[in-house]
Amino acid sequence: MALSQLSLSLAGTVLFALAAVVPARAADPVKNVVIVHGALADGSGWRKVHDLLIAKGFNVTIVQPPMTTLEADVTAARRILDLQDGPSVLVGHSYGGMIITEAGNAENVAGLVYISAFQPDAGETLLNLAGQTPPATTGIKATADGFLYLDPAVYAADFAADVPAAEAKFMANSQVFPSKVAFDTKIKQPAWKTKKSWALIATDDRAINPELMRMMANRAGSSTVEVEGSHAVFMSQPQAVADLIEKASQASAK
Repeated sequence: MALSQLSLSLAGTVLFALAAVVPARAADPVKNVVIVHGALADGSGWRKVHDLLIAKGFNVTIVQPPMTTLEADVTAARRILDLQDGPSVLVGHSYGGMIITEAGNAENVAGLVYISAFQPDAGETLLNLAGQTPPATTGIKATADGFLYLDPAVYAADFAADVPAAEAKFMANSQVFPSKVAFDTKIKQPAWKTKKSWALIATDDRAINPELMRMMANRAGSSTVEVEGSHAVFMSQPQAVADLIEKASQASAK
């Protein structure tokens, strides 16, 4: 073998050996996070999670759905998704889980994160899911025109038991009323059937039965964590919530 051929052969062997021991560079995590809040509270409660993620270099947007119909709420989420540059991790809390289950079918959604949320299958509504394993609260009431709210007298105990009392009282007095129509609309195409998903279950949740959340996460094959907290876990345990979103962003990278 000529010297030049031998040199090339040795160089190729060395490069092959290096490739075998040097790990490939990990893909960059998904940097866009779109959060859809649930019913009975607005997006301002996500400020701590927002700030934690922003400090890590994420681009975070909070959707403020109208809560009039499920279709309108899905449209509101997709409107924000359309503004993102690149893929997004889509996060939903409570009724927001219903919204992201449909909105998550958008092509630029890389992963779904359910935070103390409903995680419905095709043909299911929030009301029929909640009826399978009833929540602890009995404080949901309806207005004359078909909107729902949580009785302020039990709001702190049943929604935000681990949030400072003054803050929980303000939340009760500023809650967002969803329409009963939105809660009684069937899911058509669950995005978790084709997208990776994660679920955080608040073990002291009185608004959604933790056993129901476990069942929904299990059938969806979601990566699940359990955190001691109320339904307002995004406020009382923001670090745990932000950590799961960050984990999803890394695992959703391509």
